[in-house]
Amino acid sequence: MKITKLGHSCLLVEESGARILVDPGAFSAFEGLTGLSGVLVTHQHFDHVDVEKLRALLAANPDATLVVDPGTAEQLSAAGIPGARTLGDGDTLDVAGVEVCGFGRDHAPFHADAPNIVNTGYLIAGRLFHPGDALAVPGFEVEVLAVPIVAPWSNIGQTVDFVRAVKPKVAFPIHDAIIVPPAYGIFDNTVQGLGPEGTTFRRIDDEPLEV
Repeated sequence: MKITKLGHSCLLVEESGARILVDPGAFSAFEGLTGLSGVLVTHQHFDHVDVEKLRALLAANPDATLVVDPGTAEQLSAAGIPGARTLGDGDTLDVAGVEVCGFGRDHAPFHADAPNIVNTGYLIAGRLFHPGDALAVPGFEVEVLAVPIVAPWSNIGQTVDFVRAVKPKVAFPIHDAIIVPPAYGIFDNTVQGLGPEGTTFRRIDDEPLEV
């Protein structure tokens, strides 16, 4: 498996001949990609799905299967982008021979009084888990974990506890476009230093991860 980070929470996952793009949001650079087998969207926030850029991406990849959470399916249909496959908690879908499993129902809460939205995390090929915007601990083993390293809905202690609970073999940071690069180390070093024994934590911004 080859995992290329395209900014923020956007990942290009290449596995067994399939090319799967996850969370093509406004803070990510995925324009011009072709040959995609699937496009996965965890939830409807603009930093995880840029609707207009998605429209162009699908036009350039007519054979790609679009897989989204239930809330995003309604949003895209209203925007004139029909045909999305909906994946929820416990659902499984084959994307060009690669198994994609859905996990979780809710976006991490911002505040007790704020309305919440649906969020589906994805386990890809039984190896890589992309949680979207949630820190819900899955009830299955995770080999490679994409870690939302900083967010307005979490603190660094919650992030550390999430990585400790999941105990992946390899972890790397996502959801970091909202801070300046010189601040990466504040978050990365904390998670790395307090993370579980046996987990390798590394940044993959400049070099794809091959596992």
